[in-house]
Amino acid sequence: MSQKTIDASPVSIAVGDFNNDSRQDIVVALEYANSIGIFIGIGNGSFQNQISYQMPRESSPVWVAVGDFNNDNVQDIVVTNFYGHSVGILLGYGNGSFTHVTVFSTGNSSGPCSIAIGDFNKDNRMDIVVANRNARNVGIFLGY
Repeated sequence: MSQKTIDASPVSIAVGDFNNDSRQDIVVALEYANSIGIFIGIGNGSFQNQISYQMPRESSPVWVAVGDFNNDNVQDIVVTNFYGHSVGILLGYGNGSFTHVTVFSTGNSSGPCSIAIGDFNKDNRMDIVVANRNARNVGIFLGY
């Protein structure tokens, strides 16, 4: 098993092609570092060093997923922020870098803990479904 050192304790991982080179890249939720880490794939099973993106202060990112949320054919990242009671979206530029996070509330004290991506209303736009542990509900963000 090969290993890649990460700046903080990882809690969730997703795979995508963030720089359009047809090689798989990795995004990791780093709860205690309040950030996500991006690892660009080299193509031989190894990865470049971590690129970090900070989440809002004390938000505690615990889950990440990948999808194209703005229909530009570039993969984007969505992250649940457990203590921030929100989801954050980072839009990809297609070169391995992303916009600053845009945050959407999941409700007061909701505690979002996981997410999934799909087109739930058949409008050809990716939707986000989020499990809110503390609120004991599931929320859906239609389109972006």
